[in-house]
Amino acid sequence: IQFLKPEDFEAHEVRCSIAEGYTLQDPRRVKRYTPEQYLKSEAEMCELFADIPAAIENTVEIAKRCNLDGVLSKPQLPLFPTPDGMSLDDYIDQLSKEGLQKRLEFLYPDPKVLEERRPPYDKRLEYELGIIKGMKFPGYFLIVQDFINWSKTHGVPVGPGRGSGAGSLVAYSLGITDLDPLHFDLLFERFLNPERVSMPDFDVDFCQYNRDRTIDYVKRTYGVDAVSQIATFGTLGAKAVVRDVGRALDVPYMKTDALAKLIPMQPGRNISLDDAIAEVPEFKEAIERDDEYKEIIRLAKPLEGLTRNLGMHAGGVLIAPGKLTDFCPLYNSDGRPENTISQFDKKDVENVGLVKFDFLGLTTLSILAKAVELIDKLYPEQHFELERIPVDDAATYELFQQANTAAVFQFESDGMRGLLKQARPDRLEDLVALNALYRPGPMDLIPSYIDRKFGREKVEYLDDRMEPVLKETYGIMVYQEQVMRVAQVVGGYSLGGADLLRRAMGKKNVEEMKRQRAVFIKGAGERGVKE
Repeated sequence: IQFLKPEDFEAHEVRCSIAEGYTLQDPRRVKRYTPEQYLKSEAEMCELFADIPAAIENTVEIAKRCNLDGVLSKPQLPLFPTPDGMSLDDYIDQLSKEGLQKRLEFLYPDPKVLEERRPPYDKRLEYELGIIKGMKFPGYFLIVQDFINWSKTHGVPVGPGRGSGAGSLVAYSLGITDLDPLHFDLLFERFLNPERVSMPDFDVDFCQYNRDRTIDYVKRTYGVDAVSQIATFGTLGAKAVVRDVGRALDVPYMKTDALAKLIPMQPGRNISLDDAIAEVPEFKEAIERDDEYKEIIRLAKPLEGLTRNLGMHAGGVLIAPGKLTDFCPLYNSDGRPENTISQFDKKDVENVGLVKFDFLGLTTLSILAKAVELIDKLYPEQHFELERIPVDDAATYELFQQANTAAVFQFESDGMRGLLKQARPDRLEDLVALNALYRPGPMDLIPSYIDRKFGREKVEYLDDRMEPVLKETYGIMVYQEQVMRVAQVVGGYSLGGADLLRRAMGKKNVEEMKRQRAVFIKGAGERGVKE
């Protein structure tokens, strides 16, 4: 079977032509398929095999023997080797408490201050460890801290952590992240939520040029047969499918390209052929006027969205609890063992319960490592530590105010540099907020943020309880944590429930949003807020 319906045969032939690089009419093209290779009905199959009815009966017997129990979606973590046969729970307790002590000594060098500040840290650590152990994820944290701490001690620069994982004090204590979640009011529930059981997922940045050394360490630790990178599937988007079908039909390139260029590009939105026909009059008119264009679109529509090519995920690494061949299909493009990858993409890897780790390459970390090396050469009497750079240095903020940020990660684009000149940031919180706002959608709030910062616009709160949550960003909801906090203080949510609301907003899940709206209105009403 190659296609669903008999009428799909023509589009399938075009797809084969695209894959093989021939035009449809090229006499050299090998015709491997027939119009009969569609998904036949039961009646058609019975008619075809009227002479051997046993073949039909056997399909049922074969289907009965195909069983797979208790595998899908059950987390399949590789076994982390603990010293002296300690349990994973005991070992994560021990490492977290030792790590927190070191972190607190770094943050509060004065022992008296340290003891005063300690209680909230101890309380948060116990809370997080309880959830991690209850959800059976100590192994995941231990695996991540192991390869990160190996990298840090073997000259592979590692980022300080980003994404929701930065909200975990356990991660900070284990050395996975390098920023104090209590200082920045980051929420653990955004990372790991007992009300929504799903695998944790740390995004870890490594130096672009040394990342492979860490992946090699992981292969040595868990076995070459158990570690691979992950496939990605490129699909035929609207522009690509128009160009490919035009080539297969032998339509001149310039003509096909002119049609493809009429399909608009919008960041964060995947515009289909139907969208382009409905929204772009020139595109619709071009198709109606020209028979060749009509034919291209007729054959492009059934192919749109199909897989075009297979690549390798930029950072995803899969570690299985044993040989990969016991858990997933593999793919190799050139016969070299190091290029064997999982044929499941990242979603399928998660769906079968396998664990992927993101090893993202970042050139900025390589630049920082080089800078430290050069500073140490200039001042050999003491080692320069990036962690000790103060975040309130006036001269540094002056560079940002002048937009002298050509090689500063996330602040190097022309648009962002123009924004820095307007916003004149003078504290770390300003830089964090501008970085969060500078993306489609939230961008509309930037003028208001700047006007409120300089007192040109009044800072207002819809409800007094929102002030402590939104004061840092002048009453504007910038961060996902703020969404969760507002749901908590105004809507009466638990932080776990607030994470479900945040997630529904982030994923634009309309049904879940409707449900959450009702929950929020009810909770807020109980706290004296009118609908």
